[in-house]
Amino acid sequence: QVQLVESGGGSVQAGGSLRLSCAASGYTYSRVYMGWFRQAPGKEREGVAAIDSGGTTRYAEAVKGRFTISQDNAKNTVYLQMNSLKPEDTAMYYCAADLFRRGSMAAVNFAFWGQGTQVTVSS
Repeated sequence: QVQLVESGGGSVQAGGSLRLSCAASGYTYSRVYMGWFRQAPGKEREGVAAIDSGGTTRYAEAVKGRFTISQDNAKNTVYLQMNSLKPEDTAMYYCAADLFRRGSMAAVNFAFWGQGTQVTVSS
């Protein structure tokens, strides 16, 4: 059973930082494509960042230069370091896994999802 558990969300002021964590279990972690997504009220879920087993990363334009995705294979954990946060970053953030490693940030490719962690950025 694949399980993803996010943590690290919270409330910060604009310009602040947060680090999200996603602990994964139930599969061979090194063989998956991991992604972070977010969904704000009334908006569609969007891809934020993703990382493959070799460490290659990709980011949405809106977060490039501010967010960093990383992974610790020994701990089966993927992280999202978020700096210079803006009010428009406010959303529920989800960790997701694509076991077929398709290398895309399209949400439809990710079959397994965590429960989400809320990030709120105030101005």
